[in-house]
Amino acid sequence: MALRKDRRIGRHAILLLLSDESDEELTKLKQSGWSGCIGKVGSMEAHKVVAAIETAAKNNHVIESGIYRESHALYHAIIEALHGVTRGQVQLGSVHRTVGLRFAVLRGNPYDNQAEGDWIAVSLYGTIGAPVKGSEHETIGLGINHI
Repeated sequence: MALRKDRRIGRHAILLLLSDESDEELTKLKQSGWSGCIGKVGSMEAHKVVAAIETAAKNNHVIESGIYRESHALYHAIIEALHGVTRGQVQLGSVHRTVGLRFAVLRGNPYDNQAEGDWIAVSLYGTIGAPVKGSEHETIGLGINHI
């Protein structure tokens, strides 16, 4: 089971998220057999961040909404990414913080062996801080899970 260097799903998810031409990058990844989406979300509530990412992934056919294991894998990747954004404590409004994030969701097989199946990566980048303009700082998170 060798991880292919050119198919590192986390690296691609972060580069897609940070790209100034993310639509073009996403098109290239899709031509390579991967699926994905990009979007934005801002909230003082973590469940709204989760819902926005899940909705985007379903609407863009990155995951199939009727298959539990796909939603479950996405959920765990989102929570792992939120741990990075929130520095381990997935709390926002209850501790007077808010986030403004861009996100990328990417699905594909990063291994040489196709039998390994698909994995999903969620990358988040933006700001976190007190709900007062100018009281925020940059943050980033990445979550990866098998489907």
